[in-house]
Amino acid sequence: MNFERISFAEQCGQNSPQRQVEVQRVLSLAQASGLEWTRLVWCDVHGSLRGKTWVTSELASAFADGMGMVSTLMLKDTSDRTVYKVFEADVKNELPGFEGASNVMLLPDPATFKILPWAEKTGWLLCQPWFSKGQPVPYDSRRILQTALERLAAKGWGMRCGLEVEFHIYKLKNAEHGDDADPDQAAWPGRAPQVSMIHPGYNLLNELWFDRAEPALRIVKQTAQDLGLPLLSLEIELGPSQVEAVFKATDALTAADNMVLFRSAVKQALRRAGYHATFMCRPPFENIMSSGWHLHQSLFDLQSGQNLFARTSLADIQVAQGLAANNARHTLSQIGTQYLAGLLTHAQGMTSLCTTTVNGFGRFKPNALAPQSILWGLDNRGAMLRVVGGAGDPATRIENRLGEPAANPYLYMASQILAGLDGIQNALEPALATEAPYAESAARLPLTLGNAIEHLGQDKLLCEGLGADFVRYYQRIKQSEQTRFNEAEDKVEFQRREYFSRI
Repeated sequence: MNFERISFAEQCGQNSPQRQVEVQRVLSLAQASGLEWTRLVWCDVHGSLRGKTWVTSELASAFADGMGMVSTLMLKDTSDRTVYKVFEADVKNELPGFEGASNVMLLPDPATFKILPWAEKTGWLLCQPWFSKGQPVPYDSRRILQTALERLAAKGWGMRCGLEVEFHIYKLKNAEHGDDADPDQAAWPGRAPQVSMIHPGYNLLNELWFDRAEPALRIVKQTAQDLGLPLLSLEIELGPSQVEAVFKATDALTAADNMVLFRSAVKQALRRAGYHATFMCRPPFENIMSSGWHLHQSLFDLQSGQNLFARTSLADIQVAQGLAANNARHTLSQIGTQYLAGLLTHAQGMTSLCTTTVNGFGRFKPNALAPQSILWGLDNRGAMLRVVGGAGDPATRIENRLGEPAANPYLYMASQILAGLDGIQNALEPALATEAPYAESAARLPLTLGNAIEHLGQDKLLCEGLGADFVRYYQRIKQSEQTRFNEAEDKVEFQRREYFSRI
């Protein structure tokens, strides 16, 4: 009796005709481009990419049957230490499928295929993890965003996101053999590289500073454009050696995929040219400015593409004209107003999903163009939520200024959808806009990562939307990071090794 072999992709329900067409496109392009190998990567809970590199001749089997990956990669804190004791008997009750450091399988998404411009004859594919019997792994952050987007799609809606990402670029003092490459200095985590600045800072958008930074920024520009990322501008930020990249809006999943690729690509391409890029919020130097990741967002109608936050009809504009400017409905539609209220209601719960490192909480200071309190403002960069646009403007949107550039984009965006939908479903209404975002009387954001993950666990709506098991998992991994920081004798050196050298 003959039995037809079922591929792992079929077992997972991931072998649709559309995927088969995409797979054949990638295989043909890889062959025609003379690619020697392809990196199969996966985004971990911290937003970092990990994976293996397959020779091109074996790429078809990866699409069909996946690639094994040790499951402990999903259980690491930011130092790369495994937080769970996977060799103890009770782990099968706490984390079924992870006992004994068993394998999970990665299936590549052919729609994410790229040819890397800085690496010779090298392709790139984003993957997602599955258990060996074909069930999805519930701790996969990309799947969490996909699930949140499915909730929107059930209403006929999608999400658009535009990215404003601040980060720092430094020149390596010894690109060939710095402290981080000296085997006598190896440690866990290792020492950070020695660097110098590419511009002295404290002169926002200065053309002279841009010219000094231009060799590095040209690499950033070319890398992003060669990868097909929708880069809009590169700018000199206020801090020493600090820059900003701005991207045009795309659908949310594409924006999240672009974010993880951009961070990894920029670090790699610059490193080859003798630079060190870091998406750490506050680099470990005395005189720096914090970096933020400002997430511009709106919902849109999947059929018409219309921005659901914008007041664009004549009737809408007339309603807006009768309202005070500090009323959210003056600028936003009813859906946008209620979405805004949902973000405010769940701000404390979502903070650890937007600012995800111990280091990032040092950014929440008054008069620093960063939020400190749970407020919204009309084109106010001190507020947590900045409403941009106006009646008649089809680009009207909400900018969340809560995030740090190291955040996992899938969790950041999923948290916005869950909170915003709650606002819409419960017809929540926001307070009036603030004109004093650093007022002492306003409700504050959490001050530490540990405090933020406590608030996440107390937010029933986010726990339900993310999954209670995922929230417990996330809290445990992030608590390990907070605990080790609390116990560190030299907290600056801890951040230098944990974040500056690796993020």
